[in-house]
Parts: sequence; C-alpha cells; structure tokens
Amino acid sequence: MDALDVARWQFGVTTVYHFLFVPLTIGLSVLVAILQTMWHRTGNERYLKLTKFYGKLFLINFAMGVVTGIVQEFQFGMNWSDYSRFVGDIFGAPLAIEALVAFFLESTFIGLWIFGWDRLPKRLHLASIWVAAIGTNLSAYFILAANSFMQNPVGYRINPDTGRAELTDFIAVLTNKVALVTFPHTLAGAFLVAGSLIVSVGLWHVIRNRDSADTGAYRFATKFGSWVVLVSSALVLFTGDIQGKIMTQVQPMKMAAAEGLYTTESPASFSVLTVGSLDGSREVFALKIPHLLSYLGTGDPNGTVHGINDLQAQYASQYGAGSYTPIIPVTYWSFRFMIGFGMAAAAIALLVLWAQRKGRTPTSRWLLRAGLVMPVLPLLANSFGWIFTEMGRQPWIVFGEMLTRDGVSRSVSLTEVLTSFTAFTLIYATLAVIEFTLLVRYARAGVPDVTPAPVPDDTDDAERPLAFAY
Repeated sequence: MDALDVARWQFGVTTVYHFLFVPLTIGLSVLVAILQTMWHRTGNERYLKLTKFYGKLFLINFAMGVVTGIVQEFQFGMNWSDYSRFVGDIFGAPLAIEALVAFFLESTFIGLWIFGWDRLPKRLHLASIWVAAIGTNLSAYFILAANSFMQNPVGYRINPDTGRAELTDFIAVLTNKVALVTFPHTLAGAFLVAGSLIVSVGLWHVIRNRDSADTGAYRFATKFGSWVVLVSSALVLFTGDIQGKIMTQVQPMKMAAAEGLYTTESPASFSVLTVGSLDGSREVFALKIPHLLSYLGTGDPNGTVHGINDLQAQYASQYGAGSYTPIIPVTYWSFRFMIGFGMAAAAIALLVLWAQRKGRTPTSRWLLRAGLVMPVLPLLANSFGWIFTEMGRQPWIVFGEMLTRDGVSRSVSLTEVLTSFTAFTLIYATLAVIEFTLLVRYARAGVPDVTPAPVPDDTDDAERPLAFAY
C-alpha cells in the first residue's frame, strides 16, 4: 500500500458518503416546493402539514450535505495537487460558478424560507423554496459538468510549455454530451431517493397510526411518493439507455468492462452473468441475451461493441505500454447493483399503490418492512452508479490525458494521507449516526400542528421575532 492507494480510498469513501445526502437534497427540495404549491393553490391544510413535515427532513439532510461537501474540494489540493495543476484551469471554472451562483441561491433562499413563515407574503415565501430548489439543481449541473470533463475532455488544449490543460471553450465544457445526459439521469435518481423516503415515512404512519386524524395526509404522501418513484424509475431507464450509447462512443472500455465482454462482437449479447478467468483476460462462463448489448450500446441490434482485449491492445499502442483495463468485477457488479436496487424500489412502490387501491388501508407487516428498507435501495443504486462511473474510467483520472497515478500529490506521505483518511472516516461515521438519529426522531414525530400562534394586538410587526418553523 502506498499514498496513491490510500488517497484513492479516501476520495472514494468521502465521495460516496457525501452522495448519500446529495440526491435526497435535490429531490426533496423540488417535492417540498410542489407540496407547498399545492397548499398555496388549494388552501388544504394537509398539504401545509406535509410541507413542514418533509421540509424538516429536507433541512436536516441539507445541513449534513453541506458539511460533508466542503471536504470534497479540499482533497483536490491536499491529495491530488498534480491533478489540480493539470486541470485546474478547466475544472475550477464550473466549481467556482457552482459556489458563487448556485450555492448562493440555495443558502440565501433556504434561509428566507426557514424564517419567512408568517413574515413573508405567501407568494414570496413560496417563491423562496422554488428558487432554493432551482439553485440546488443548478449546483448539481455545474458539478456534473466538471466531472464530465474527466469522462470526455472537451473545450481545451494542452499547453506544450507548461504541460497543463487550458480552457478554450467554456460553452463546450457546459454542453459536453456526457454532462447533458448525466444531469437528467442524476436528477431522476435523486427523485427516486426522495420519493422513496416520502413513501417510507408515510407508509409507516398509515400502518402504525391508523386512527390518527392525519391519516389522510399520510395516505396522500404514500401515493404521491409512489408515483414519484415510478415516474423517476422510468426516467432513469430512459436516460440510462441514452447514457449507455454515449458511454460506448467516448469510453468503450467502460462499456466492455460493464458487460464482461472480452472480445469484439457484432452483434453483441447482454451479459446476465459472466464468470471470467482469474487474470481477467478471458470469459469462462456466460449467460447472455442475444443482440441486447448491441442495441444498448449502439442503438442497432446488430451493432459492433468492442471487447476488453481489443481495446487494451489499441490503448497500449496509442498511449504506451501498461494496463488500461479497470477492475472488471467491480465495474461489472456495480453496474448490475445500480440497476437492481433501483428496480427493487420501483417494485415496492407498485406494491404500496396496490395495497391502497380503492381506499384500502395497508396492514401487511411485510409491506411495512419493505417500506422501511425502501429509501436505502435507491441510495445504494446511486452509490453503485457513481462507483461504476469512476471505477470504470480507471486507470484514467482524465480520460485519454492523465492517468490517476500521475494526479496524486507527490509531497504527501503515506502516513499523512492515512491519518486524514482515518480522521475523516471516524468523523463521517459520527455524522452518519447523528443524521440517522435526527431523521428517525422527526419522522416518527409525524406532521406538525399548523394552527397559527396568537399574536398580541399591541405587538408592532417590526418587533415580532422571526418565525422559525423548525
């Protein structure tokens, strides 16, 4: 083990941990805004209760996401300084805009939304949560644009004197075809997570608190969340199909590794299960669906998909001697776990809708247990999706331009990286316990009482304290 190995583990752990909060924040910001819009348009009190209820869970998650996200950018200077020197002119631009514009919108308008209850006009207060939600989604786009440059470098040139990548076309970076499809795919995954949480919490209250005066609100929440999950699942499949075709164009090795495809095939079959040799150079056993991989990769059932061994020979000739193959079992299984966990959440959503058909009240303990597990499934799907995206790109940190081993900080020792890795892991474990405890506590508490507190007649409006609703 050396500093490079530990630096990679540290970035992987902190990235996956941070991304546990990101999709829930993205999805809940919009869904809470929709619930408040429904209250604003109908005046129905149950929508107000659900807005404040799920809004509280959103704020807890948002706070944790901010704390863990700050660490991400510091790692570029700490452990990956050579990478930062090489690509900082390009990578820094979308990240700077994300901080100055998108995060500014999020933080400012979330503050207005939190303290603006009963102080701001209803329309302005509603607008504040929508602006915060827009800022959250813009933030995701700029970060994905930066990451997409690592997958498919565009809009740059290599300065022969400094050896650095320099930005030549910022619009090309923002309109990178990888970013354009990754953004809707990520958003769909985020709504899958947020919808699952809404279903899980609502279903728990429907089954455990059947005689509650707020049962109607919880029943609506489970149906609302279930439809969000089903629509999001369809969008995940649709955008994922487009993403697979683009990935085959710009990163054919990633697609080949995802399918355990060792030799070029035309037509190519989709691998349901592939067992490779111990050295990862050939196929030993495979269960396949004919023509499906050709369609997924090229849009043509008879299209050609290049295999691992052929691509390895091509890259060795193009870039020099060395292995250009990712860890195939990790890439292969993370791709399947991503799909499997996401579809499992959709299946539970269907069961929830079926259990509540024609006004029925669910009573099954098995359904309750499935509902409690439900939010974890799309979180795992999102995490394995990012593991697949980043591990499938290896050994490149910027595809075709910079190897991962060349991006690590040369002046950072194994002991220093190991110390920071251990410290971050322990801190994150503590934060995970805090996050889970707070979410469970406030989810169990149920929807709040929204009866307005009486205000003395002689109190001047300017002297009224800010109304903190949470």
